[in-house]
Amino acid sequence: MENADDNHTEQRLAQRLKQLRVEQGWSLDQLAKASEVSRATLSRLENGEVSPTTAVLGKLCAAYGLAMSRLMRMVEDDFPAVLRRAQQSVWSDPELGFRRRSISQPARALAGEALECELDAGVTIRYAASPRPGMEHHLLLQEGKLCVTVDGAVHDLLAGDCLRYQLQGASAFVTPPDSGARYFLFIV
Repeated sequence: MENADDNHTEQRLAQRLKQLRVEQGWSLDQLAKASEVSRATLSRLENGEVSPTTAVLGKLCAAYGLAMSRLMRMVEDDFPAVLRRAQQSVWSDPELGFRRRSISQPARALAGEALECELDAGVTIRYAASPRPGMEHHLLLQEGKLCVTVDGAVHDLLAGDCLRYQLQGASAFVTPPDSGARYFLFIV
């Protein structure tokens, strides 16, 4: 069941997506071409009629040159120095089986951020491009198994493994059919 805070976040996200497009001076058709997301879907997203999937947000972020967590920070309220777990924003794509908790939200004055992510078993998430080439990532797998492809290099991770990389291009996150994954992602 979606609560009022989740609905408010979805509406702010819809408004921010429209604002980003307008700031670029792009029409819906131009954004559709740049992001490879249909014009109809973009219109429905901007009007708050549908919630974006992880894949669609990834494509939009790549078109705008933003990390997904930066986009989410743009729609979230300012945060105190200590952010209790109950206050940490959670975004999910239930159809895909992906959950993302912003445990240390990005801020204008800070370079890094931290996310706790969960993928169900048998999930594949692909991102066509880095939102900002050279973005530094540190992925610490806590539970399960995860195969991460970064710029064409494949890395099979087990619990406790840490993958460090600077993302230049495409990436993919894949869990096997018999295991999900829970990991922390630190982005600088």
